[in-house]
Amino acid sequence: MPVRAYTAFIPVTEVEQAAFCHADLKTRPLEQEMRAVGVRWQEVPAKYASLAADELRDRIARAREKLGRRVAILGHHYQRDDVIAFADFRGDSLRLSQMAASASEADFIVFCGVHFMAETARVLCAPHQKVILPNMTAGCSMADMAPAQSVLEAWRDLKGLLAGQGGILPVTYVNSTAETKALVGRNGGIACTSANALAVLSWAYRRADRVFFIPDQHLGRNSALELGIGLNEMALWDPSKPLGGNAAAALRKSRLVLWQGHCSVHTRFTVRHVEQVRKLCPGVKVIVHPECTMDVVQAAKAVELLNVPLVVPIHYNTWPAIEADPAEFKKITGKTLVVILKPGEAYTFVGVG
Repeated sequence: MPVRAYTAFIPVTEVEQAAFCHADLKTRPLEQEMRAVGVRWQEVPAKYASLAADELRDRIARAREKLGRRVAILGHHYQRDDVIAFADFRGDSLRLSQMAASASEADFIVFCGVHFMAETARVLCAPHQKVILPNMTAGCSMADMAPAQSVLEAWRDLKGLLAGQGGILPVTYVNSTAETKALVGRNGGIACTSANALAVLSWAYRRADRVFFIPDQHLGRNSALELGIGLNEMALWDPSKPLGGNAAAALRKSRLVLWQGHCSVHTRFTVRHVEQVRKLCPGVKVIVHPECTMDVVQAAKAVELLNVPLVVPIHYNTWPAIEADPAEFKKITGKTLVVILKPGEAYTFVGVG
């Protein structure tokens, strides 16, 4: 089958969102916030940019009083306290959209969240309701990693390659664009949440031999492992490369094809963080979201299962999120050749490909 060329897609929002990952949640005038984090922001009227937090709160309160039940404000759990204080409904993205749909008297739904959340609310709300996203540039880096056109191209390649070989069904995490959800639905697929990912994957495997999971590779991988699907039965799809960077034979042998996407927040949590909190609070119960990454030991197990002759660990200690010891990884992997590069170093693969 012909293989199309791909253009690399690198979401700017991941770098931008990292600027917001800090503990100082004090509300400042908008012009200060825009300067402090250095990210894209939709145009804001000048008269609002310099208003202090107290003035902003007073104006919001007066506007709410005037509109009454004609407006419903949704506050995602991720929002700071000053925003949550005005929320009529609080919750995660899907639950908030369902709550908005129940607020039938509201003409305006103000969704204090990100773009894909507002899209979901618009899908579920009544025709007369207008969904307002306060900042139209507020994006989710994970959702942005799976633009619908790239997903469509990948899906066409997979359908063509796997025709007559047990089939493949698309599954998208709810943290994706409405356009991607529509694409999945048109092709017999389904959307899942982090809570029901296991049940949804089980549903999908009763209908097809393989699943194409979009856009979060970690949620897909961690959920599939719980179902007993091995790492050697998974393929990672890089949308910038022909066939996602995979050999056709590997895709035919796979049971799960994972889109190369991730959450720029959950990947900041490491095994070291868990160890530190257990030292500080002996006996503490640690809850880990399935969007988090595998640890060093799991990564070494992946090397063993895949039986690869050479491994080049990347990103170790390049971000605060990825604090791990490559020497430990090298020790665990045993006979496999592990090449550890310093930042800026390159490695030339000889006889590979």
